[in-house]
Amino acid sequence: MGRIEIDPERCKGCELCIFHCPHKVITIGDSLNRQGYYFAVAQNLERCSGCALCAEVCPDMAIVVFRE
Repeated sequence: MGRIEIDPERCKGCELCIFHCPHKVITIGDSLNRQGYYFAVAQNLERCSGCALCAEVCPDMAIVVFRE
């Protein structure tokens, strides 16, 4: 079981995390951050395995993974 937290102010919406998440936990939200980017948001966290692929591919280091 895992959990992720995404820092919306660091995210530039590149969508790399979305493509690499095997459980489809991440999507792009409909709000803009202060930099003017639509940022990634975590949904359906009960599906997160804590694999950390999203955090590994994030070029902005906007994702933190917690394993429980």
